[in-house]
Amino acid sequence: MSKKYNVLILGASYGSLLGMKMAMAGHSVKLVCLPAEAELINAEGCIVRMPVRGREGLVEVNTKNLPGSVTADVPSAINPADYDLVGMAMQEPQYRSPGVRELLGEIAKAGVPCMSIMNMPPLPFVARIPGIDASLLRDCYADASVWDVIDPKLMTLCSPDPQAFRPPEEKVNVLQVRLPTNFKCAPFENDAHTQIIRDLDADITAARFEVNGEKLELPVKLKAHDSIYVPLAKWAMLLAGNYRCVMKDGVRPIKEAVHGDIEASRAIYEWVMDVCVALGAKREDLVAFQKYADAAQSLGSPSSAARALAAGATNIERVDRVVQLLAAQKGMKNAAVDEIVTTVDGWLEANRKKAA
Repeated sequence: MSKKYNVLILGASYGSLLGMKMAMAGHSVKLVCLPAEAELINAEGCIVRMPVRGREGLVEVNTKNLPGSVTADVPSAINPADYDLVGMAMQEPQYRSPGVRELLGEIAKAGVPCMSIMNMPPLPFVARIPGIDASLLRDCYADASVWDVIDPKLMTLCSPDPQAFRPPEEKVNVLQVRLPTNFKCAPFENDAHTQIIRDLDADITAARFEVNGEKLELPVKLKAHDSIYVPLAKWAMLLAGNYRCVMKDGVRPIKEAVHGDIEASRAIYEWVMDVCVALGAKREDLVAFQKYADAAQSLGSPSSAARALAAGATNIERVDRVVQLLAAQKGMKNAAVDEIVTTVDGWLEANRKKAA
């Protein structure tokens, strides 16, 4: 058993999934969120429901009943020096909000290593990819300046492959997992920081959850990898599925975006994989299209990006633009990807006009 870690996670929705897994393995987690959310989590715990292979229905875990702990607080109440690791689980545009921006500055000052589980790779992580100019991507971020305080050496990225949502009819402390895959984590530059990820990986893998006297191995692991390119595997999924939920005049489920025209999906997916390989990834670090297409069969609702645009969001995470611009740095271009970017740009422009 490794030492017990104190982990700070920014964002209590998706963050509660990783937080629950860490608490199940005996570690202490603090979620950073809004005051009403924090009050509810501290009173009633985080409730995570997930499918488990070979079992009917969903297994429900309340963090109040785990060996470790999950508590919550507002950004201004946090002292980053109290933590061994910071998880980043908010949507990228939220990091510029008052309180969170200041907390990022404090985290940077304290020199705590940061592990992102956002779809949008934080700029300091992108800066670690050899042979590219991260400064050319600044316009992809809601406010790139919030990331300037963080040393790239202290930033790593996980592929946020697990899919989860907050059921709209439930309280905000409930999260339901739709696709229980793993978080695949790139190493830090400093091996002592990477060791924290390896320890958490081992502890989460070993942990079991008891239901009616039966000890269950729950899905969704944190996996430590040796290549910084491993989390880039998510990019092909996002461009072939999530962003193609956004159509000119409406949104559609991920399943339909992928399977409505499977060959078009495959072509985009393979091209994004080619971009990752051009950046330095090995093909075997990435996820084959067929595996993704099979998983997409279970994704019967639109992506969070599509839902946000349909609800009038004036900023969303722009991994589509990150991929487009990184590809351009390698002399690569794809008409279907350009069309995705143009469609999302159009929605944002229309939403901003409405909001103005």
